[in-house]
Amino acid sequence: MNLPLTTAVFTPSWHAELELAYSRFSDCTRPVQRRHKGPLRVQKHLYAEGPEVCQHIIVHPPGGIAGGDRLDIDVSVGPDAWAQLTSPGAAKWYRAAGPAYQQLNLRVAPGGTLEWLPQETIVYSAAQAQLTTRIDLQGDARLLYWDMVALGRPAAGERFDLGHFQSRLDIARDGHLLWHERQRVEGNDGLLDSPIGLAGQPVFATLLITGEIDDTLLQQCRELPNRVRGDLSQLPGLLVARCLAGEALHAREWLIALWTLLRPALLGREAMAPRIWAT
Repeated sequence: MNLPLTTAVFTPSWHAELELAYSRFSDCTRPVQRRHKGPLRVQKHLYAEGPEVCQHIIVHPPGGIAGGDRLDIDVSVGPDAWAQLTSPGAAKWYRAAGPAYQQLNLRVAPGGTLEWLPQETIVYSAAQAQLTTRIDLQGDARLLYWDMVALGRPAAGERFDLGHFQSRLDIARDGHLLWHERQRVEGNDGLLDSPIGLAGQPVFATLLITGEIDDTLLQQCRELPNRVRGDLSQLPGLLVARCLAGEALHAREWLIALWTLLRPALLGREAMAPRIWAT
């Protein structure tokens, strides 16, 4: 019997997972779990600031995220441990016929500190990027988190005319929600140019740090020289900084300048930029 031929469309995709955990031993933070599946891993842990702060660089070897890809990152910072996580370069979300996903689950135990400091996310026109981040803080855990998103590639003459960028961020302390945010920007959305949206700026960035600062430091942050349109808001237990920029580099400069002022005040350590940022 002759069976009808069927044609299946196969779209290759990467499903990658990374699990990290850190614990404090005497005066040293050490990685106690480092499990990866697929093309997602960390380089050798570094102690540029001494043994108290463990720095890891998260690497995604394919260099870009395409339709059907899924990245799952799970990080646990134990009591009194301090982890600083960054990336070697921009994350690129390519044009695709279907969505791609990133899921972050970050947990910090009492006395622990997490700095989540990736470099920028570039979302190409016609990409379908969907990001979800959940951060759970326990007791007096401390957090410094930032993200930078560039829609399209203005330097290459590419506007974000197709596709979508969607994200969700939840931060909770002891089960009580501190911050909830949902975003969705469609290609060629009116919000791209609206004065109540991105006002024609292709880059937006956010910095969130636990704690509260006095009016003098808040004003000092607001007076930093910069090439962005940004400001800060002090909420109960959480400081929020946001900006719009014409280039990711400008947003990055502003976030680093804020981090340099806020890290000593709220985390108790002078800011020392990871060497990977200079490469």
